[in-house]
Order: sequence, then C-alpha cells, then structure tokens
Amino acid sequence: MGITTISAKISSVKEPQKQIVEKCMVDTGAAYTVVPYASAKKLGLKAVKTQEFVLVDGTSVKRKLGHAFVEIDGDRAPSTVVIGEKGDFALIGVVTLENMGLMVDPFKRKLRPMRLILS
Repeated sequence: MGITTISAKISSVKEPQKQIVEKCMVDTGAAYTVVPYASAKKLGLKAVKTQEFVLVDGTSVKRKLGHAFVEIDGDRAPSTVVIGEKGDFALIGVVTLENMGLMVDPFKRKLRPMRLILS
C-alpha cells in the first residue's frame, strides 16, 4: 500500500557520481525499490538477476534486479533495486527502508527512524 511520497537521490554503485533525484511513492507493500527505466539507463544500472513478482491485480511479471545507492534526507545506503521497464514508476520498498533503519509513521504519513534491536 502506497502511503506517502518523498524525494530520493539514487546513484550508481559503480559510478556514485552519476546521480538522479526521483519523486518516489513509499510503498510498504513492495519489497524492493523501483528505479524507472529512463533513470536506470541514465545511471547505467546493471542487472544481476531476474525475479518474478506478483502485482496487486494478481498478474505475474518478471523484472531485472540490480544494486544502487539510495539517499533519503541525507542518509545513504546500498540497496537491491528493480530496474524498471517502460511504464514502471519510482517507488521505495521495505528492503530499502529497513537497510536505512527507517519506517513509515502511518498516522503522520512520514518516514521516521526505526527502533532497532540488536540481540
């Protein structure tokens, strides 16, 4: 379920100076962050594997996965990302949020730090 939108800076792992800023929906129902086709191409993101996903309507699609740095509010972390195809839009998924120690406050519709447990 998409709950808010944010601006995120996305950069190539191999060439961190290549950066784009995307307006992204934060989707707590999505596992991975999606980098739209044109942005992924501009950044030179390379696929490391192909994964099957199920869309909300039950349709199965295959998408390529790669790696990128994602920066939100000055905090940057590497993340597995979906290399979008034409028509796919930018979104931030829970894997990226968890990598960054962030969670969604559903009442305020804002990102905030997670309470992390180390055991």
